[in-house]
Amino acid sequence: MAAFSSLTDRLSSAFRHLRSKGRLTDADIDGTIREIRRALLDADVALEVVRPFTARIRERALGEEVSQALNPAQQVVRIVNEELTTILGAGVDRPLNVAKNPPTVIMLAGLQGAGKTTLAGKLGYWLRDAGHTPILVAADLQRPNAVTQLQVVGERAGVPVYAPQKGVQSDGGEAVASPGMTSGDPVAVARDAVELARTKLYDTVIIDTAGRLGVDEDLMRQARDIRDAVHPDEILFVIDAMIGQDAVRTAEAFDKGVDFTGVVLSKLDGDARGGAALSVASVTGKPILFASTGEGLKDFEVFHPDRMASRILDMGDILTLIEQAQRQFDEEEARKATRKMSEGTFGLDDFMDQLQQVRKLGSMKSLLGMIPGMAQHRRELEQFDEKEIDRTEAIIQSMTPEERRNPDIIDGSRRARIAYGAGTTVSAVNGLLQRFEQAATMMRRMANRGMNGVIPGFGGPGGRKNRKGKSKKKGGSKSGNPMKREAEEKALRERLSQNPTTGGSAFSKKPQNPALPQGLDGLLGADGAPDLPPNLGGGLSGLLGR
Repeated sequence: MAAFSSLTDRLSSAFRHLRSKGRLTDADIDGTIREIRRALLDADVALEVVRPFTARIRERALGEEVSQALNPAQQVVRIVNEELTTILGAGVDRPLNVAKNPPTVIMLAGLQGAGKTTLAGKLGYWLRDAGHTPILVAADLQRPNAVTQLQVVGERAGVPVYAPQKGVQSDGGEAVASPGMTSGDPVAVARDAVELARTKLYDTVIIDTAGRLGVDEDLMRQARDIRDAVHPDEILFVIDAMIGQDAVRTAEAFDKGVDFTGVVLSKLDGDARGGAALSVASVTGKPILFASTGEGLKDFEVFHPDRMASRILDMGDILTLIEQAQRQFDEEEARKATRKMSEGTFGLDDFMDQLQQVRKLGSMKSLLGMIPGMAQHRRELEQFDEKEIDRTEAIIQSMTPEERRNPDIIDGSRRARIAYGAGTTVSAVNGLLQRFEQAATMMRRMANRGMNGVIPGFGGPGGRKNRKGKSKKKGGSKSGNPMKREAEEKALRERLSQNPTTGGSAFSKKPQNPALPQGLDGLLGADGAPDLPPNLGGGLSGLLGR
């Protein structure tokens, strides 16, 4: 995530010099702790959080668990991972509090500009996707056009909006009150909305409240009045991840004012320092429940402290990637694609279907960012154009059905015709065909690793099946001749290692510590670096020409 990019780079740099050492001295540990402290302070983590955090790491790093370890450097990284998880929420994933008798009432609180209104739409979309029947409530009657914004967001999310009062409207650049009222009565709106939900059988009420540019008594009084009127099951404090050192003061003020029950981090895709996330949970003792990672409705996820710690340490977040894939991908289509790959009949039509399924996961940059070790490719990720998928689909759609099934028949004249039909160049068509072959090779390899049946074309349980239904050994070549198979595998390794990795993750060697996510070995090569093909060191953007 962009908000942690600087922190990730600094921590990776702090661990890098430890890799080559078989035994760590006290000076090595002290030097690493100093770098960690500087990295945290540079990321705007509160000083009252940094001091005990680094003290715990130093105490554990100087203890027996590191001095007697076979790989002490990795043990230090494991300790940092565990302590990061603790300050992000004590490693506990708490679900939303649900009312015994519906509706469940969720109240959003926070400063103006924190992203409450957009967050209300994302939360409504997420709940609707999970089978709930939410309704959004426009109780922010002070910010100009806040009610209108919530109505637009609700329409995009497919969630109804209760907005009996228009609040302050903007007319010709000036904020004016709607006829007959100043800003309205947000307490009455919230109370009536809960009654409406009971009558119309909505099971969740999400109340968007007003904010201020700063903490003041009027803001807190209004929030308390709404809280006392509707008795919410959850009071979620929405905080901008880019707020910096002011995060702690603001969180403490809202905790004292309305006694919120959980935290939502917004704007984690921003390029500012994200120390707020590392400060709020530790200082208030309230769990972070959700994170908003972009502008789209789908850029919203449940916050897992252990997974966020892994992302910060550039260890990736494979579990979240798997969960998203399981929700979005068609299992039958994945089996069909796997069968075609094993039979050698996987064509460009199937390739386009796979790309379309990947798009359901949301932002490609966010998807690639969940792969371990991708921090070293951040520049390529930032330059990645999300519209590249559209261009790829246009090229494929300009082909005939026979050309999609059998790309080998596409000669020079066909390539010129395809390029003209797609509004692109012949070189772009050539590049796609080359990348298609690389993609098919990569997915065949990963089908034999530890992520079977998760990502389209990655296969189902067990080894691949040949045409006679016999199981092939994992990682095997197509050839039955041992000498030829060895030669094929050697050539494949050389081709996929044309762009050797440099620097990067703290785990540039084969990981062996228990802090790594299950199945991570399936994504790593023999040297422990991300096992990805050329072009961006691999990743899905390598399939699209970046």
